[in-house]
Amino acid sequence: MKISLIQMNSISDKEANLAQAKKLIERAVAEERPDWVLLPEVFDWMGGSSPEKLAIAEAATGGPAYETLRALARNNRIWVHGGSFFERVPGENRAYNTTVVFDREGREVARYRKLHMFDITAPDGTQYRESATMKPGEAVITYDCEGVTVGCTICYDLRFGELFRALVDRGATIIAVPAAFTLQTGKDHWEVLLRARAIETQTYVLAAAQTGAYETKGKTLHNYGHSLAVDPWGHVIARASDGVGIVSTRLDPALPAAVRDRMPVAQHRRLGRPTDHMAIAAE
Repeated sequence: MKISLIQMNSISDKEANLAQAKKLIERAVAEERPDWVLLPEVFDWMGGSSPEKLAIAEAATGGPAYETLRALARNNRIWVHGGSFFERVPGENRAYNTTVVFDREGREVARYRKLHMFDITAPDGTQYRESATMKPGEAVITYDCEGVTVGCTICYDLRFGELFRALVDRGATIIAVPAAFTLQTGKDHWEVLLRARAIETQTYVLAAAQTGAYETKGKTLHNYGHSLAVDPWGHVIARASDGVGIVSTRLDPALPAAVRDRMPVAQHRRLGRPTDHMAIAAE
C-alpha cells in the first residue's frame, strides 16, 4: 500500500488553498502513484478572523472543498483522506472541523468531526479557543480501505490516547492524523506523541501537517510542519522536509499483526477493556 502525505501552507484564501491541494495531490500522483493520500487539517483555510472562518464554512456536501476532494479521488483513481475543512452546522453560528474520505470512485466512505477542541494557552501566552467557532463531533470513526481499517483523528486528538485505543478496538491498523500543530507545541511534542501513539496501539500512524506562517487577527503565527509516517514499532519511516511538499512511503499491511503477535499488549490490558471490573482502592 503506497501512501502520500501532503504538507501545505494554507492561508486565509480558500480558492488559493484548494488550488494548492490540487497541485500537490496531482504532483504526488505523477511522481509517486500512491493508493491513498492524506491532506492536513483545515487545508481549506488557515487564519483570518472568526467571522471569516464561519463565512467560508460549507454545507456537508456539494461545497468547493468537498467537490475538490471528490474530483481528485475520482479523476486520479486514488483514496483521498481529506484532512479537514470547515463544515457549516445548520442553525448554529459554529462549524465542524470535518474530515471526509473518498474512495477511488469519488464516493464518500467516511466522515469524522473533530472530537477534542484546541482551547489552550501556548508558552508565549497566545490563546487558542477553537470551541469559540467550532462544534465538537460525537462519534469515533473508522473505515475500510480495500481490506485495511483506517481510524480517523484530527490534530489535538493526538493528545488523547483513549481515542486511539478506541480506534484499535474497532479494528484500526492505520490511524490518520491530519494536523496544524503550532510551532511552539510541535517542536517539543509532535514527534514524541506520534511515535508514542504508534507504539501504544501497534498501528501505522500517518500525520500530514500544515507548515509555515499565516495571519490571524493582526498577528503572524506559525505551524510546525514535519509530516511523519510512523510504523507499528515506533520507527519513523518517512519525514517531510521543511516547507510545502509531499512525502511518500509503502506500508506493509501484515506488519501490525506481526508486531501484535510478538508483543500482545492488547491482550495484557487490565484497565479500559469492555469487561473491565477491576476495583481501584484508595490508599
